[in-house]
Amino acid sequence: MRALLPIIRLLLTAAPWAMARGAILSVVVLLMGAALLGLSGWFITATGIAGLAGIGIAFDVFRPSAGVRFLALGRTAARYGERVLTHDATLRALAALRVNLLRRQARLGARDLTNLRSEAVLTRIVSDVDALDGVVLRLLLPGLAAIVTHGLVFLALGWLAGWPIAWAILGGYGPLATLIFWRLARRSIRPSDAVEAQDQKLRRGVIDMIRNRQSLILGATLGKREAALMALNSDARKAARELDLADRNAGAALSVLVAAVTGLALLAGGWLVARGFESPAVGAIGVFVALALAETLLQLRRGFSDYGRMVGAARRIGAQAKPRATISDRPQADLMSSPILAIEKPGLTLKPGDAIALTGPSGSGKTSLLMQIAGLADSDGISILGRAPDHWPEAALREIVAMVPQRSALIAGTIRENLSLAVNAGDDAMWRALNAVALDDVIRQRGGLDARLNEAGAGLSGGQARRLTLARAILKSPRLLLLDEPTEGLDADTANRVLAGIREALPETAILAALHRGADHSVFDMRMSIVL
Repeated sequence: MRALLPIIRLLLTAAPWAMARGAILSVVVLLMGAALLGLSGWFITATGIAGLAGIGIAFDVFRPSAGVRFLALGRTAARYGERVLTHDATLRALAALRVNLLRRQARLGARDLTNLRSEAVLTRIVSDVDALDGVVLRLLLPGLAAIVTHGLVFLALGWLAGWPIAWAILGGYGPLATLIFWRLARRSIRPSDAVEAQDQKLRRGVIDMIRNRQSLILGATLGKREAALMALNSDARKAARELDLADRNAGAALSVLVAAVTGLALLAGGWLVARGFESPAVGAIGVFVALALAETLLQLRRGFSDYGRMVGAARRIGAQAKPRATISDRPQADLMSSPILAIEKPGLTLKPGDAIALTGPSGSGKTSLLMQIAGLADSDGISILGRAPDHWPEAALREIVAMVPQRSALIAGTIRENLSLAVNAGDDAMWRALNAVALDDVIRQRGGLDARLNEAGAGLSGGQARRLTLARAILKSPRLLLLDEPTEGLDADTANRVLAGIREALPETAILAALHRGADHSVFDMRMSIVL
């Protein structure tokens, strides 16, 4: 339950008035249901007794029947309003939860954000947010409405029908229903986690099998992969059956409880009637009210059945990223006098203005080394200005190091907006950066800095998109620039112009570039090869 408390606070504060209106209507619906059944029971019993006594013609049937119609219609209207308001409040609360989650993720370091990019993680986050809609709709509001309704019905029954009946109903439903729901919640946690985990594995497995179906067919391993997926499906079904069994057992226990409490109310009413404290019609009210109050419990069954899934989702959503280690109090002069980059293996040191070409066959680890230097992976044996990348605060590290990966990271928007992601630069600076990567003429032909790109930078060729990300890195003026295949997809003349332009635009920047071709360019002081 502790994991749900921050989520509940966020959901409640997102739309407090909408939540309050929905909660009030939830109570009104339950109270009207109890009053409707109680009045109907009294009316039926009273008219039957009047008929047996031969005074049926003198019995006033109009006011009770009007009350029954009013409660029936009022309950229907209140139920409609309750559904509209509670769902509206829940959607507002989930929107606030998503915004809060995105804001919190935006404050994470680059390494943590990189880990979030996998489709499995994104799918799990979406599934977790969807699971939390039940916190309000199936757990919080029904639970509060049930407590308030039982309290008000207890007071009303004590006043109208006698305290023995009121205590029989409250004493029967209160502790026993709490015990049943507590046991259901406890038993749902483990199978709910298992169902979620197996579903995620199964989903990833199916996607991977469809994506790699050709290689699986050619390698004659499609049957083996299918068998593995069937085993995952079997495990998921087993956990789902365990969860369903707990839910059905709780449902059976609630049915027995309703019957038992109804019987207690009947006994209490009969005791009062036998001693002349109440009339038979009034004594029968407790029986019908006990049946009506079953609605307050049955709607909570689904919420507590999903309790384990909600708790698991809340733990994952509410988990805070581990804080990065901060830089020590080493004197600033010592930091600035250290090499910009030092790598123990393969023994590499870069100072201001150095440029080194990193070569090697595909898979030799060039990209992995750049990721480590950028602080996006474990970086043992690497130091930037005398400190390991993960010992720098995120913002400070990004001021020093800029990395341009193979995949161009562009957004739907104007050229100016894409360049402004790095730094808030003026138009003149942007044009100089575009000129450095031989892209200025292309951008002018497309309409200048206000030319729009589609999602992920669609509208530019692969080489043009790569050069636009290089221009963005130039605008940042980092002390260390990491380039992963910066000339891939460019013809030889354009590649030479781009490398020369980067060096001219950033004369004091240390450059480390992973290359398959162009490593012999004059801008590089040396060439280092990584061997498998």
